[in-house]
Amino acid sequence: MGLLADVLARVCAHCSTQSVWVLGAAAFASFIVLSVVFNVLRQLLFRNPNEPPVVFHWFPIIGSTVSYGIDPYKFFLSNKEKYGDIFTFILLGKKTTVFLGTKGNDFILNGKLKDVCAEEVYSPLTTPVFGRHVVYDCPNAKLMEQKKFVKYGLTSEALRSYVTLITDEFYQYLETSSAFKGDKGILDVTKSVSEITIYTASRSLQGKEVRDKFDSSFAQLYHDLDMGFTAINFMFPWAPLPHNRKRDAAQRKMAGIYTDIIRKRREAGNKKDSEDMVWNLMSSVYKNGTPLPDTEIAHMMIALLMAGQHSSASTLSWIVLRLASCPKIIEELLEEQKQVLGEDLPPLTYESLQKLTLHSHVIRETLRIHAPIHSILRAVKSPMPVDGTRYTVPTTHNLLAAPGVTSRLPEYFPDPMTWDPHRWENTNLEKEEDQNEEKLDYGYGLISKGANSPYLPFGSGRHRCIGEQFAYVQLGTLLVAIVRELKLKKVDGETGVPETDYSSLFSKPLGKPLVAWEKRKAGKN
Repeated sequence: MGLLADVLARVCAHCSTQSVWVLGAAAFASFIVLSVVFNVLRQLLFRNPNEPPVVFHWFPIIGSTVSYGIDPYKFFLSNKEKYGDIFTFILLGKKTTVFLGTKGNDFILNGKLKDVCAEEVYSPLTTPVFGRHVVYDCPNAKLMEQKKFVKYGLTSEALRSYVTLITDEFYQYLETSSAFKGDKGILDVTKSVSEITIYTASRSLQGKEVRDKFDSSFAQLYHDLDMGFTAINFMFPWAPLPHNRKRDAAQRKMAGIYTDIIRKRREAGNKKDSEDMVWNLMSSVYKNGTPLPDTEIAHMMIALLMAGQHSSASTLSWIVLRLASCPKIIEELLEEQKQVLGEDLPPLTYESLQKLTLHSHVIRETLRIHAPIHSILRAVKSPMPVDGTRYTVPTTHNLLAAPGVTSRLPEYFPDPMTWDPHRWENTNLEKEEDQNEEKLDYGYGLISKGANSPYLPFGSGRHRCIGEQFAYVQLGTLLVAIVRELKLKKVDGETGVPETDYSSLFSKPLGKPLVAWEKRKAGKN
């Protein structure tokens, strides 16, 4: 009897445990169902007519995050048809109001500092990567001073010197990289382009010492730091996840590399021997008389490296892929070089680069369709009435500008998704800044507000990208060298260009795109 009782007790305990699990699962399922029902009813019955319409969604918190994340432009354009240029969607639990079109770009990107704030949105993501007290981890006034320091390091004199350095780095890569062994082959585009852009940017903008550090171990540090830009870190930037631990270790080591370079330069007597950004920042002083601390210099250099690398690598990858799909343009570019610069193709200079209009058009057209950043976010700090509507965007919302949408609208660019560099000929959009546009000084020099243009690949307003000139010089110089040395075409069986990967903060080609290359023979271009 004792044995039977023990068995019955165990069976009852097991059944009881199972019952608890079943009841728990049922309760959780009921909670999910009720949450969905309540969320749907709230959308249908409690609309606020004074706020932009909310994109319908089934699940609270998740909202439209998935559909937005898969293809932001498809999401924007489909909701533009339903709601117009201004609407709200739920992004990771946050009400996010999108305002499309040139008016929307101006409303958000040129918003007053008391109304909109970039730091609140981006600091949790960028501060662990860049480091403390720079970019979005400092008051806006200090950020504007830091941008002024960086802008002074992008003078015409510095840009002139960069053309030669970038060219030399490209040819060194062509000679030494396993990607270009032999006379022809298949190129892993994103991998090789990423290497080329980081080598050229580090040698020109960051200096010889930084470039010399780019061995395999530094590349691993960069990779670990880059993982800090994953989408999950918008919500959990400080979570003790493996990629965050690697990010933090890489940030400390990379900052140490920069501070070591600065220390050695100071010990050598601060004898300037180049025009790189480290030298420029070492001599920079805040308005209150405080020299820029070495740790802040290091963190600003990390920010310059990371931000510039992503945008340039993405854009050059798309340029290579587009050229491979349209080899005729490559030959037109080569012919332009011969006609403008000379049949003997002399070494490129900063001045001669400015004369290559078709090369410039290739870069512009690629940025038009493949802008590296598809969404620009701002936190709303005070209620913002929208002119011409009954809407007021409350402080519980974020604002989202998508300048790339206007670049894809047929009213501005006929047949917008066709890549056609020639569309830029004989058009006023060739000018980046309309002479009639209002110009403002946010603390780092006069710039055009420029938000009335449908083409804003570098943003607008106080947070407009100050690396714009360098980006054009880097991309233009590399494009000239590629055209001179390589013929490109699609790999057999490939059709068109790949889709876009929107999983990170920066857009890039999806997957592992390949192109076929062949070296031009000397004298037989």
